Amino acid sequence: MSKKKPVVVYGASGYTGRLVCEYLREFNVPFIAAGRDAARVQAVMDRIPGIETADYEVVGVEHTTEALTELFRGARVVSNMVGPFIKLGGEVVEACLAAGCHYADTTGEQDWLLEAQSRWGTRFQEKGLLLSPGLAQMYTTGEIAANICLETPGLDTLDILVLWKGFPTYASTQTIFTILKAKWYYLANNQYAEWAPGTSFEVNVPGQHESALALPWGGTCHPVWFKDDPRVANCRVAGGVFSREVMKGVIATAQMVEEKIKVLPIDQQEAALAEIAASVQAGMPPRENPRLNSSLDSVYASGPLGRAHCVIHGNCNYKQTGLLQAYAAYSLLQQAPRRAGLASGCQAFGHRELLGVLKSFGLVMDPVLTVHR
Repeated sequence: MSKKKPVVVYGASGYTGRLVCEYLREFNVPFIAAGRDAARVQAVMDRIPGIETADYEVVGVEHTTEALTELFRGARVVSNMVGPFIKLGGEVVEACLAAGCHYADTTGEQDWLLEAQSRWGTRFQEKGLLLSPGLAQMYTTGEIAANICLETPGLDTLDILVLWKGFPTYASTQTIFTILKAKWYYLANNQYAEWAPGTSFEVNVPGQHESALALPWGGTCHPVWFKDDPRVANCRVAGGVFSREVMKGVIATAQMVEEKIKVLPIDQQEAALAEIAASVQAGMPPRENPRLNSSLDSVYASGPLGRAHCVIHGNCNYKQTGLLQAYAAYSLLQQAPRRAGLASGCQAFGHRELLGVLKSFGLVMDPVLTVHR
């Protein structure tokens, strides 16, 4: 079955999964839309505009390494949308390794990224396979901006801000609350340093007079991506949504987790966080509207005698994520990644190439770059 379809979208019934399928159709890539409930996946696929022109099939699969390995065998790329990844990602990665597939997901869980690096990075590299967690707007678009800054030699410090307008999906909300129980790290002098609990920022937002609230957002993927980059010694990230009221709620919840939930046993922590997350977002947000759902990635890069600032304005952050996942699969079917093993989107495909893809689909503007030397 899977030999005829080179790409598997696992978690296709979710908000982001269906967007990956939409863009795979636009790239004319055959795919399997998979999930634990085939009927639910089929119902979602039936509502995707133009999907009747895609070459795809729907498959139900148990969430076990054995069942997933059987599904993936014969495919070449797996796009995994099933999170929280620290809880559910291990079986999928193991199945990709056993079946010989490249792996990508949309994680914002720094602890999952670090675990993937330590447990599977070398094994994927030995097989020439890509292991790319965090291929998503909230991480990759900011990484593109950071790499544009780093085209100016002599800059070694990254200060990254990622904001978007909208409301998290059910899966994203589950992930947001999952990362509240983890330790969050930034990069200081080439070493990981832990964020203090309760850290938040009042940030200046390029392009508007109003400031915004932001958090370290679990530490994000960027400090891990740049940890072994010889150009970078320091990397700190703040992120969130533009809505101040939503961010106040997130900050209050984070404080409550520190005081009331982290004192519980681990299994009770997870159950309590999942319950809170479901109460915040139990349904499916409306489809993104580019007039309403904007994104902003701003990076200040500095060094002893130089500074650069890159801003990328965009729209529809979930569409950006769906496109990045679909393009990754499209590219991997035609050529090897630039780096095997654990690699970010920019490390695997090139930051200018990914920028071009996002621009070609009308999801980001030309970067605004200012350099002082």
